[in-house]
This record gives sequence, structure tokens and C-alpha cells, in this order.
Amino acid sequence: MTAALTDSGLRLTPGAVQALEIAIDALDIPAVRPLWKAITGYVDERGPYDLDEGLIDPTGRGPAIWFQQMDAPRPQRNRIHLDIDVPHDIARGRIDAALAAGGRLLSDSAAPAFWVLADAEGNEACICTWQGRD
Repeated sequence: MTAALTDSGLRLTPGAVQALEIAIDALDIPAVRPLWKAITGYVDERGPYDLDEGLIDPTGRGPAIWFQQMDAPRPQRNRIHLDIDVPHDIARGRIDAALAAGGRLLSDSAAPAFWVLADAEGNEACICTWQGRD
């Protein structure tokens, strides 16, 4: 493959990122997955071998999200926090979808700049807008 691409005039950069995925370790994937789908607006991925329960950006711009099954809790390891910037007029819809999907609102003290949500296992995400920023 590399030879064919090089022969066609494309130059490959050694060490370049070929793919970027976000992996979320979870004890109960069905309990945490709905929140991440709701807040990102991603859709189900049923194709590649490593994304059987994954989510993908329907626009093809963002990294895939997949969930890795954990056997036991690992406190203080592999926690995740995502900031999802959205237009201010859809932030409330994303928050409502996250709550309906089993998420919890941890803080709205910085709203409308951002709201802090958590999935069923405590992994946090912020829904962010441009409003209320200094």
C-alpha cells in the first residue's frame, strides 16, 4: 500500500496519526453509552471489529468513541472528561437528552458557558457554548 501511494506522488509522513479514537473504560457499557451518544450527537457504529458498540460522528469529522469492558473498578485511573462545544441554541437539547439517557447534572454554576454532566459511572463531560465567557 505504501509503495503504491508513494508511486502515485503522495508523500507519507513517518509517525503521522492514522486514526484517533476515544476509548471509555466501563463496567456497565449499556448504562454509560446512552449519555455519550446523547451529548455528542453521534450515531451507532456497527462495522469495524473494535467498534461493535461504538459511536461515530455522522459528519465524519470527529473521532470515534468506543467502550472497553472493564472487569473491576480502577479508581483514579482512566477517567475521562470531554468538553463538547455546541451552538448555544442546542445546548439545552443536548443536556435534556443526556439526562433522559441516564446522565446526571453535576453543576450548572458556570452556565451558559458550560454545564457539567456525568454518566452512570461518574465519567464527566461538559456541554459548552460561547455564551457567558469573559
